[in-house]
Order: sequence, then C-alpha cells, then structure tokens
Amino acid sequence: MKTVSRLFDWPPVWLVMFAALAWAVSRAWPMADIPVLAMAGRVLIGLGVFLMVAAAGQMILLRTTVIPRQDPSALVTGGVFRLSRNPIYLADALVLLGLVLHWSAWPALVLVPVFAAVITRRFIRGEEARLRAAFGAQFDAFAARTRRWL
Repeated sequence: MKTVSRLFDWPPVWLVMFAALAWAVSRAWPMADIPVLAMAGRVLIGLGVFLMVAAAGQMILLRTTVIPRQDPSALVTGGVFRLSRNPIYLADALVLLGLVLHWSAWPALVLVPVFAAVITRRFIRGEEARLRAAFGAQFDAFAARTRRWL
C-alpha cells in the first residue's frame, strides 16, 4: 500500500489522472467540436510543454531539485519563475486546459481549478514551507513579488 501512496506523490500522476477524467468526460458527453478552440487547446498544450522544459532547465542549471518533497539547494527566481513561483505546475494546468479544449470536453473545464487546488494543497504548500525554511527573507521577497500561479 505504501508503494501506491508513493505513486500519488508525483505531480505528473495527478496530471494524467485529471487528463483521463477529462477524456472520459469527452467520451461520455460528446460536444460539438469548435475548430478554433481545438487549435487553441493544441497551442496551450505546446505552451505548457515549453514552460515545463524551460522551468526544469533553469532548475537543473542552478543544480536544484525538480523532484517534489526534496530539499532545494537554490532559489530560482529568474526566467519563467518571474511569471510564476510554480511554472511547472502552471504548465501542467495549461496542458490540462489544452486537452479539455482539444477534446471539446466543456463539462470538464471544472477539472482545471480543481486540479490547481489539489496541486496547491498536496505539493505547493509543502514546497513553499521548505523554500521558506531554506531561504527565509529571500523567499519571502520572491513570494511578495511573484504570484503562486500566474
């Protein structure tokens, strides 16, 4: 059972679960396709992937962890981290929103804010506590000028 709970400690698993729910909604309640929104969905997916890679790249360059629940060795505040304190989670939300639009799963739009709430509660709050413990006033200044999501 501990292995199963460890599996849920990975944000990508939550993204996959929410995406699977959105896909299921798209199949259970088929909606009319709106080509421009489907294209917007693909753009959001691409933007999300780009943001993920950019943020992870910045963290790797500064030799800090990208793995949740590990202690950070650096506070990343530049680049895409100027837009959001959590650009990888923001990217996950963009991918989810993009999938919902691409699949025309309009009732599944509600999953996007629910996903953000789950990620905030399950991961972000703990990460922020570790950053605050490690970097104190430097993190507080970063948090004061940079929003949690966008």
